[in-house]
Amino acid sequence: MNPRPSDPSRRTLLSLTTAVALSTLPIFTATAAPVRPTEVPRHAGSSLWWQAPGDEASLIEQGLPVGNGRLGALASNDPGRELLLITDATMWTGGLNDTLDADGQFPYGRADFGSFTLLARLTVDIPDHDLGAVSGYRRTLDLAQGLATSSYVRSGVTYRREIFASHPDDVIVLHFTQSGGGRYTGTITLTGTHGETPTTAESFGATLANGLRYGAAVRAHGSGGKVTVDGTRIDFSGCKDLTVVVSGGTNYAPDAAANFRNPSLDPERLARTKVRDAATESAAALRRTHIADYRALFGQLDLSLGSSTAAQREMDTWERLQARARDLEPDPELEAAYLQFGRYLMISGSRDSLPLNLQGLWLDGNDPDWMGDYHTDINLQMNYWMADRAGLSRCFDAFTDYCLAQLPSWTKLTQTLFNDPRNRYRNSTGKIAGWTVAISTNPYGGGGWWWHPAGNAWLCNSLYEHYEYTQSSAYLAKIYPLLKGACEFWEARLLTTTLPGTPTEVLIADSDWSPEHGPLDAKGITYAQELVWALFGTFTVAAATLRRDSGYADTIAGLRKRLYLPKVSPKTGWLEEWMSPDNLGETTHRHLSGLVGLFPGDRIRPDGSTPQEIVDGATAQLTARGMNSFGWANAWRGLCWARLKDADKAYQLVVNNLRPSTGGSNGTAFNLFDIYEVEKGRGIFQIDANFGTPAAMLEMLLYSRPGHLELLPALPDAWSASGFLTGAPARGGFVVDLRWADGAPTQVRIRSVGGRTTTVAYGGTSRTVKLKPGQSVTLKDLAR
Repeated sequence: MNPRPSDPSRRTLLSLTTAVALSTLPIFTATAAPVRPTEVPRHAGSSLWWQAPGDEASLIEQGLPVGNGRLGALASNDPGRELLLITDATMWTGGLNDTLDADGQFPYGRADFGSFTLLARLTVDIPDHDLGAVSGYRRTLDLAQGLATSSYVRSGVTYRREIFASHPDDVIVLHFTQSGGGRYTGTITLTGTHGETPTTAESFGATLANGLRYGAAVRAHGSGGKVTVDGTRIDFSGCKDLTVVVSGGTNYAPDAAANFRNPSLDPERLARTKVRDAATESAAALRRTHIADYRALFGQLDLSLGSSTAAQREMDTWERLQARARDLEPDPELEAAYLQFGRYLMISGSRDSLPLNLQGLWLDGNDPDWMGDYHTDINLQMNYWMADRAGLSRCFDAFTDYCLAQLPSWTKLTQTLFNDPRNRYRNSTGKIAGWTVAISTNPYGGGGWWWHPAGNAWLCNSLYEHYEYTQSSAYLAKIYPLLKGACEFWEARLLTTTLPGTPTEVLIADSDWSPEHGPLDAKGITYAQELVWALFGTFTVAAATLRRDSGYADTIAGLRKRLYLPKVSPKTGWLEEWMSPDNLGETTHRHLSGLVGLFPGDRIRPDGSTPQEIVDGATAQLTARGMNSFGWANAWRGLCWARLKDADKAYQLVVNNLRPSTGGSNGTAFNLFDIYEVEKGRGIFQIDANFGTPAAMLEMLLYSRPGHLELLPALPDAWSASGFLTGAPARGGFVVDLRWADGAPTQVRIRSVGGRTTTVAYGGTSRTVKLKPGQSVTLKDLAR
């Protein structure tokens, strides 16, 4: 990530003509009534709690996030004024952005490229419940059930409210109850955030300048009192309990040929229908439906990293974060809860809509830094490193469907604009084929900032890794056009050069930038060489698996054998990043672009299969980068150290990210969002570390690649006494249940979900396991 660029002037939009809709990404649409479970067992598990509500002025750091994967909100949980800042993942300004600037790069502003923005604000004002008039305040985020709750006492009455975002009902529900004879009296107000003029209290609708239609609606009902509509607000008085239901969305459609719009959809009308239907159900029925749906995902994986002390458990979440940083004492239950919080955000933010962007699904205004976009040089990929590892493969679908929906536009822009003579990254071969992307992408097929030639390879490698977990041939066939198109791009781009002092000819990438530092137009950068080497490998496997394009697969395999791969610099002792012995960038730079072959790639392995000189060179470069950076950069470092089996360094980077953010500093905010310090005294929320750090924690417990599983490769002392990890997916098509004590595995169960043969290793021992899909085996003596 670079500092925020200035906003260029508006650009005209070019309508798409490509009549190909490859995505199955759902949109805001009417759905059948969900199944209503009659009961849902109480689920004990991870929860976070605080002794204060969120301040409206800093809700991005203090509000509690809820979401159903498409529709989200930040909640203040203030007793006297509940505020929800509501988002829809598709609420974007901007457009295709297909007119290049004078340097052959894309403009990058809110009017042309566009920005993620808020959908609505909902307030529930209860005037006589101001914070100063209540006692015993407590709010909780129940990660096991997907519920945000708050409670307090006023005049001897205990008041409680619960907020959740239901995926089956596609609404956000606020339920206010009490015990002790209390009553609720106040007002509900729903407003837009783009200057809309409301005509009714129960809904609004409007259209952005780019033609995107949107709308939202609210319904409320209570018992023992009355609820009435008064102009542009809803009044409630004397209610023993109160239920508020809100929904909304846009007419975005994942179809480039339709300009990413569904012209027949009226979002306001649909929102009114959704809240009307949900309001006919009891709050208890809506709650049960939500929990059953949420648990079907959250319950896929569980873990324990050991026991915390009684004193640690007595502290609220913010106090525990401060104590962990101050006292340097491990808090295994807090660390496990942080991982589970990442899983909660994934379920809440990535289902049946666009994928998670830099902000995830949560905003506190309409001007997020970097427009809340999809950065393809690390951040979008990092958002999804955790999904499969954490048993949330279904949440990965939004990423896949996004890429498929954008492919027609990405292909057209590449083939018409990439070889523009002003583009410093153009193919000097003069050839063009396939597709690539810009550093930033939006949901309208458009790019922003600069061209990013190797971005197509990284996206494809991420998509293919999902196949390695699921072993779904149907999924592989789905992403195959992306893989092949990226290979076609690189076949046209690669250059032949002779290594100095030798007759050896190799293939290298044309002029590129090693994100995000160093020379802007170096050839043969390690970043591109490693990503393309991996891409060519995944394509040849995919083609063979699907029995397609055998001749072309042979061509790509031949190109792969000729690719230059980085050496170790005789000057620095590091793995070279720029096909040069010199360090041409910043030693402690945030990006690890030259180490993509270590993670997320698998080419560099400390298991004897990689020359030790290369492993040592990668280790030296990683060491030079340092141990303190932004949250996402720390997470990437932690994953690399886990790959190198250095438990102490990997764990320290997890701990570094758990440090409380104060005054905008890097670290974890009051509500556990990761804060990115963009300048001294100013920090912003950027969600990638909330997923990258849990991914590092899981990688410390289980390493996998097709054909090989390694148990506890980087288990730190802080978690070594005892623990378990159940339901953990592994590449190659397996699921692992693992228990350990005194730093060694005590029981391991391997279940096949498509895989057939794998080696299971721990320490210096290994065992080959052969299973048929659906079969499992339990191993008990690996530590001997």
